[in-house]
Formats: sequence, C-alpha cells, structure tokens
Amino acid sequence: MITTYAAEKDRLRPADDEVLNAPNVVWIDLYNPTPEEESAVSKALGVNVPSREDMQEIEQSSRLYLEDHAAFMTATLPSATDGDDLQLSPVTFLLTRNSLLTIRFHDPRPFKSVPVHANRGAIECVDGTFVLVALLEAQIDRLADVLERANGDCGQISRVVFQKPGTQPPRSSDLQTILESIGRKGDLTSNIVECLMSLERLFGFLVDVGERYTSDTGLLARIHTLEHDGNSLIDYANSLTQKIGFLLDATLGLINIEQSAITKIFSVAAVVFLPPTLIASIYGMNFRHMPELQWPFGYLIALLLMAASALLPFWYFKRRGWL
Repeated sequence: MITTYAAEKDRLRPADDEVLNAPNVVWIDLYNPTPEEESAVSKALGVNVPSREDMQEIEQSSRLYLEDHAAFMTATLPSATDGDDLQLSPVTFLLTRNSLLTIRFHDPRPFKSVPVHANRGAIECVDGTFVLVALLEAQIDRLADVLERANGDCGQISRVVFQKPGTQPPRSSDLQTILESIGRKGDLTSNIVECLMSLERLFGFLVDVGERYTSDTGLLARIHTLEHDGNSLIDYANSLTQKIGFLLDATLGLINIEQSAITKIFSVAAVVFLPPTLIASIYGMNFRHMPELQWPFGYLIALLLMAASALLPFWYFKRRGWL
C-alpha cells in the first residue's frame, strides 16, 4: 500500500498517490508493498527500492549507505508495544533532497501518530528530513514509555519477592508466576535494546549526512539530541536488564530456600522416627528367650521408649533452632 503526504501551509496532508514526484510531496510510505508498487516508486524517485531480504541484512554496510544521491537507513523497530510480546521488523528510511520514502512490513505506532500530529500543525514537516526526524523522535518517545512501563512492572514484582518481615512468603505457584513475569520482562528489555542499538547506528549515520539534506540548525540540533537520547535509553535499558537479572536470581533463591525447607522437614522426620523404628524392630524379633517378653508392663515400657526416643531428637532440634 502506498500512502503519500504533501506539505501544505506547514501541515502534512494526505496527497494523491498517483503523483509520487510532485514538488510538495515530502513523504511516501510503502506498507507491505507489492512488486508493482515498488517499481512505481523506484521509477518516480529514480532510486532502487530495497527488497525485504535486503532490509533484513544485519551488516551495517547493508543498512546504512549512500546511493543514487539518497541516504538509505534501516533500523529494527517494534510494533504491538502495548504488551510484552513485541513484533520486531526492519524499517527502511530512504532520504532524498526533498522527500522521505519509508518501506515497512509492520505497523509501528509513530507511523500513525506523526501524520495525525503533523496534520494538526503540532509537528513541522516542511520536507523529508523534518518528517524523518519527527518519526525518529516519536519512536524514541515510544521506546522510553515501554521501558518506563517495564520498570514499573519490575517494581511490582520486586515488592512481591521482597515482602516485609512477618508477612507470608510467596507460595510455589506464586513463584512460578513471578518467574514467568520476569522472563517476559527480560524478553521485552532485550528486544528494546536490539531496537535501540540499531537506532543508535542510524543516528550516528544521520548526524554525518544530515548537513547534506538540511541547513536548518534547529533540525541539526534535534538530530544530535536524538543521538544523545538513544544513548541514554540504552544505559537505562541496560540497568533495567541488570535489575531483571537480580530479580531472577532472588526468585530462584527463594525457590531453593523453599525446596531446602521441604527437604529439611523430611530429613528431620526421618531422624525423629528412626529411634522408635529401631526399638520396634528389636521387640518385633521372634526369639524365644527375650526377658522383656515376660514383664507385665513390657508393652507400655516399649511404647514409652519409642515416644521418648522420638520426642527427644525433636526437642533437641527445636532448641538448636533447626526447626
């Protein structure tokens, strides 16, 4: 699908898709393009539109380069950012002197929000470079929101794991749920870091080539700010990754403590019932000459011995604080 936007009176308006090379067209968005649409855009702009396979290359030289008087920049961006299961896919930004071409196969939120705000005049989009910077700023803001949400969720998990003294510790089923939540937050954070790393390389490339496409000092300052914000978010994401790792270790430690407590109970039970078992085994032997068999109170004495031999180890363990 081809969507074309034109700059009209400092606003971004949907334009006629049939006139791709009109002077006021500043943004052409290709969403899940067909070969015919790719060919039409390539002919109108005079550039080679990269295929989906080209966009998925991980080498920096295949993602960031200059060709046919245009800058080709590919970054991995997320969609479905309202939950933990992000959908990652590469998006290519093809920047020419006057316009921007975007090629994508999923739907990141900035591609919906930026046209709406630009149509209201809240975002200045007089040419392709302005549109590109607006899209990247919106994407950085969205990634920051996702990281803040993940940090808040980790705070809730931390309050459950590290409860106040005297409160009931989490049960096994709760710990399993916590582990699943930590795993989802770990995947979310690693995906965000992957996106930020690709954007960091794109920002560095854009800083180098930005002066070729604009002389606006304010816009160039915004590009430098993007690079700084991207680096700050990477540091924030890395610290959040460490926090998630700490929560994972703490949860596994609680599981080990619970398992050790269960093992201790069985061990103590085995030790407590070992002496009574020994006494019962002795008096369960079928020998003819056993003096205790003739005692009137032999049965009662044997019961008392078994009870005492069970209670004494239990009392000793309790006194030592092992129970």
